[in-house]
Amino acid sequence: MNSPIPPTPVPVPPAARPPASYRALGWLLAVPALLGTLITLVLPTVQTIVLSLHSGGVLQPSRFVGLDNYGKVLGGEEFWRALGFTLSLTVGPLLVAVAVGPLLALALDRGGALVRRAGLVVSSLAIVTFSPIGVAAAWLRGTSPDGPGIATLAEGLRDPATAPGTLRLVVVAATFGVVCALALTAFLPALRGGTAGRATVVVGVLVALATVAVGAQAFSIGMALTRGGPERATQTLAGLQYDFAFRMAQFGPGAAVAALTGVLLGVLGVVAVVAAVAARLRVTVLPERDRRGAFPGSDPGRARAGGGVAAGAVALVLVVAVGLVCAWPWISGVLAGGDGAASGGLRAQVNTWVPAVAGALVSVGVAYLAALGIGGLRPLGARSEWLLLPFAPWLFVGTGPLGVADWQNMRNLRLVDTFFALFPPLLVSVPALLVLTLLCKGLAERNDRDFFGGVLLPSLPMAGVLAGAVTLVNAQDVLWPLLVAQSPELFTVPVAQMGRLGGFHGVPDVGASTPLVVVVVALAAVVAAQLRYLDRLAVSVNGSRPARTSP
Repeated sequence: MNSPIPPTPVPVPPAARPPASYRALGWLLAVPALLGTLITLVLPTVQTIVLSLHSGGVLQPSRFVGLDNYGKVLGGEEFWRALGFTLSLTVGPLLVAVAVGPLLALALDRGGALVRRAGLVVSSLAIVTFSPIGVAAAWLRGTSPDGPGIATLAEGLRDPATAPGTLRLVVVAATFGVVCALALTAFLPALRGGTAGRATVVVGVLVALATVAVGAQAFSIGMALTRGGPERATQTLAGLQYDFAFRMAQFGPGAAVAALTGVLLGVLGVVAVVAAVAARLRVTVLPERDRRGAFPGSDPGRARAGGGVAAGAVALVLVVAVGLVCAWPWISGVLAGGDGAASGGLRAQVNTWVPAVAGALVSVGVAYLAALGIGGLRPLGARSEWLLLPFAPWLFVGTGPLGVADWQNMRNLRLVDTFFALFPPLLVSVPALLVLTLLCKGLAERNDRDFFGGVLLPSLPMAGVLAGAVTLVNAQDVLWPLLVAQSPELFTVPVAQMGRLGGFHGVPDVGASTPLVVVVVALAAVVAAQLRYLDRLAVSVNGSRPARTSP
């Protein structure tokens, strides 16, 4: 009997078994993110917990009271009502994200290159023009006698019985376009990764968790429209924290609300990271398309089969039509114009965009270095993605839950009411770290070139895309600049708009927070990124991947 021939061993790709020097470099690149997380996330979290165990604050000496603040918060009706209402605000956007988003992505994917690219251009416009305070200002125009169309729904915000339902409708309408756009950006890559069904499910879980987490920190639209009223009927968790800590100067209860919100966000973040790592999620960049708009190896006639082009076009037209109806208050407000000087003028624009850009470059840059180390150089080999777990509790945490501690730190450093205080207090963007790590992982596993050409260069555009996204988020944030800037000369545009909404000066310039020059530049950049880069991304799970070709 012939002895069996032993199978030929399959060589391990270099990216999966990097040299010891590469693994050491991977650890080194992760150090800035670890330090940034420790300084601007872990320590403020610990400070928040410590503050929640004390009474007093700015006006009274601080003293240890143990769990009394938690007893006060959890034993009162306000917290539970705010929690329930906050979670109810997430229901509408959540349905749009996990139902409309994947269906639209599927329709556009089957509609062919032209329909898909038209959808990406439209979604880019929704992303760059979204401004929570601008939208809120536009909806408040509906309370005037000559309010435009659908904006007249805002009349219901005046009655405690109808205000909660009205605000839920306003939030769904105000966020419909941007939620559809972001969901489309997330789901389209899952359809071209080789495991469309499983990848779509995993992406759907991550999108759902992110939507709930963002909604749990809702502050701007509700504060601008109702300020938690009437009769606290529309109070959110972020609004309750703000009232305790900064309106009533009770840091203890405010920090307790912040800590409880942080626990919720921490659980969501850990679940998201575990889901992504356990599913072996990876992102990669596919080759350039040929003239027919199809990827190499794909079927260019697929879009036409079964009326795919018509179905995709109809789906896009329907979503755009609904989006235009929902956005009409904002569109009419922008067309109506307003006094730009009343929103701070050029000085406010500088206060808004300079810190936003600088904060994004730092936080995403630090995250990118760590992603190259963890995902690209693989210091723990196949288990390297589990190094994201220490960052996971802060995946979805914004400035709100850490606002009490961060404000106290700024006050202790005597930086409150200075230009430096306007810079975002986070040194590392954990969402960017997750996305970039999964991308670097996917590139490293299919890399047939050196690290520079196979991982760093193909991932660099994504770092730029995320830096732009974080810039837009920073610029439209109202909570942090509201806390640290009392002088009108330091107001950002959203803060100036909110101040005008709270006075007796009428509705401010709705489009001030999205000036034309910013929209044009951002739109050009986002459209280019969508068509030239994001439309080439593929998401796969459980070891499956697209054809192994160099990007």
